[in-house]
Amino acid sequence: MILQNQRVNKDIIIGIDAGTSLIKAVAFTHNGKEIGNSSVPNEYKISSNGNATQSLELTWKNCCRVIKLLKDQFSNLENRVSAISVTGQGDGTWLINEKGEPVCDAWLWLDSRSSDIAKKLSNLASEEMRFISTGTGMFAGQQSSQLLFMETHHPEILNKSKTAFHCKDWIYYKLTGVKGTDPSESCFTFGNFRTQNYDEDVISNLGLNKRKNILPKIINGSKTNHSLTSEASSLIGLSSGTPVVLSYIDAVCAFLGSGGYETNKNVGSSSLGTTSVHMKAAQISKIKLNTHLKSGYVMLLPIENTALQLQTNMSGMMNVNWLISLVNDIFKDFNIQFSNKNFLNKIDKWIENTEPQKLIYHPYISEAGERGPFINSDAQASLLGLSSKHRFPEIVRSFIEGLCFAARECYLAMGEIPEEIRITGGGSQSVSIRNIFSNILKTNVRTSTRKEAGAAGAAMTAAMSLGIYNEWNKCIEEWVTPLLGDIEKFDKNYANTYDELFETYLNSRSKIMPIWKQLN
Repeated sequence: MILQNQRVNKDIIIGIDAGTSLIKAVAFTHNGKEIGNSSVPNEYKISSNGNATQSLELTWKNCCRVIKLLKDQFSNLENRVSAISVTGQGDGTWLINEKGEPVCDAWLWLDSRSSDIAKKLSNLASEEMRFISTGTGMFAGQQSSQLLFMETHHPEILNKSKTAFHCKDWIYYKLTGVKGTDPSESCFTFGNFRTQNYDEDVISNLGLNKRKNILPKIINGSKTNHSLTSEASSLIGLSSGTPVVLSYIDAVCAFLGSGGYETNKNVGSSSLGTTSVHMKAAQISKIKLNTHLKSGYVMLLPIENTALQLQTNMSGMMNVNWLISLVNDIFKDFNIQFSNKNFLNKIDKWIENTEPQKLIYHPYISEAGERGPFINSDAQASLLGLSSKHRFPEIVRSFIEGLCFAARECYLAMGEIPEEIRITGGGSQSVSIRNIFSNILKTNVRTSTRKEAGAAGAAMTAAMSLGIYNEWNKCIEEWVTPLLGDIEKFDKNYANTYDELFETYLNSRSKIMPIWKQLN
């Protein structure tokens, strides 16, 4: 279907969100209405030795394809686009040579080859200094540990490399010919979030002084943009010279697009997806780092003197997906038809018919262990307190409570729990899950009808870059606020019960942590 519009004016911003498995191109009006959407699968390879790689050239081809698919939905789109803005998956290493060609396939954030190096870096005497500068814990998927692994085991790769990109940086380079990276990824990997620049001491203590010349310049996309090249124009079918914006990492864009930030309000954002992500913004001067845990991220926002604190639970709804798989396997053995949708529809009913039990679930079902708010690759899931009176609904409830206890722990590691949290992701679709989340964290919650939060956040950054808005407040008022649902208040009657269960959750975990290594 062609969307007709008789006026030929620059009234559309395209937000590109290049994820690990899917690349999306979304068209927005200047006041934030989504009017077109296309997506293309993005391929990546995982092998048994920990490799997780992605082709740079294929990613670029898929990006061109997704934009052309979006273009097919409109009449005269090439003359209506005021800007293209790019965000994408974080961490990882995307290397190009002097000619601008890929040196090798990208090493993704999922790549675990540098796990041992990341552990060694975490134990260095200089680690606390690095953490205080970057605000970010060390793990194998970060570019810093990956570059050091290459330096140690494959120096020939780095010898051929001219620039080290992240995913969105590569796409931006192909669109504009400009080499750069955004403030968020540059500073949480190699810099200082307070100075908003690279930090010589951080780079030196990582052992990467020899390679610091491959780090690209930092570009603040909310204030700067570059023009679409004629070569890229011919590939995607949009007008040469169209402004292109290098937006921030996908987590920052999703945070902005989903309503995680509101001026003068103590709000946060949680995505209850396969992995759970918990975020809240703070003035840079007020951020207090947890130097005991040394985990999570501090990501600069495109908002003056403001940064995002982020913690992730490696396994979010993955725990529920495991439970679904378990039930599915049993049903198959009895030749009974089963669908995932039926299970998800039952969750609310099961939870409604139960009350909090002295039943504790530790939600560490991922083989990768846990990385937020504590880092332990040996972490294992466990269910404690089962008795003959418990039935399946109580187990389902304990799984959901475990996810929410993990969320509470993440927010406490970043300071105080926000007064209101905007929830997204698959788990947010369940009223009962939202209620348990709200009651365990003792905070009010809201949902958003924004479907493509990452692309929206990228487009919002472009709207600021173009001067469509002079203040972020006004941009948020038009792009975010109208899509927020009603406030859902927590039930104070559950406060004491869940406070006690949370303490049991933490205490029981501390007792069984020594066993994890024996089970691996």
